[in-house]
Amino acid sequence: MSRFEAIFGARKPLIAMCHLAALPGRPNHDASAGMEQVYRRARQDVLALQGCGVDAILFCNEHDLPYSLGVGVEVAAAEAAVIGRLLAELSVPFGVDLLWDPAAALAVARATGARFVREVFTGVFETDMGLMAPDFGALAGYRHAIAADDVAIFTNITPEFSRSLSGRPVADRARAASFLGADAILISGPQAGVSVDVTDLAEARKAAPEAKVIANTGVNRDNVHELLAVADGVIVGTSLKVDGNTWNPVDPVRAADMVGLVRAAQSG
Repeated sequence: MSRFEAIFGARKPLIAMCHLAALPGRPNHDASAGMEQVYRRARQDVLALQGCGVDAILFCNEHDLPYSLGVGVEVAAAEAAVIGRLLAELSVPFGVDLLWDPAAALAVARATGARFVREVFTGVFETDMGLMAPDFGALAGYRHAIAADDVAIFTNITPEFSRSLSGRPVADRARAASFLGADAILISGPQAGVSVDVTDLAEARKAAPEAKVIANTGVNRDNVHELLAVADGVIVGTSLKVDGNTWNPVDPVRAADMVGLVRAAQSG
């Protein structure tokens, strides 16, 4: 059984985002409200998502604009602290994302018991944050060194706010990521809340049949069936929020609607 199958069990899982409020050290952090507010907002979203029946939750420091290619220790510590306070109430598998720092994400996953991380582990990209050139070999070695071999690696091969400097097509990047050992390959749109290109999704699926291919952004009630006809799962954030706004709290009505649509696709 693959790590992916061991984590989710469900066919074509719905992984829901828990977007943490801005963390210490970042420009939008509310110092007067402090970490208690970050925790309370996260708890509200987690309980709403679990109550609607999502298959998993992915914690992310989405509000930490502008993003950086490396996070400070205060950001990693804060995300770990919030997740730690929530552990007793988490009833579904969860993952960790720290934009855009794969080593920090692995460290927080190891500390909290997260089952997977979402980051960029392969390729070289020109991004709005600078040149992104992760060393997958070193990161895999780090994962082993911290005894996190059971943490699945979800690698984003079309990361938001970027373009590949290699010029290689999505199919080649997907095939390489699968060969190098990624547990899931993520296809994204140009930014959070913007749909993936279904052609990219299909090319990755065809090129890497042994891998799991996930639609990573812009999944909504209008396109989820089309995406799940190709993808092995979806990561959903913006369309589960009040008014479909990335920065708002989770809307239980929207979340329940999405769960119903995904369940229909899972059983189809």
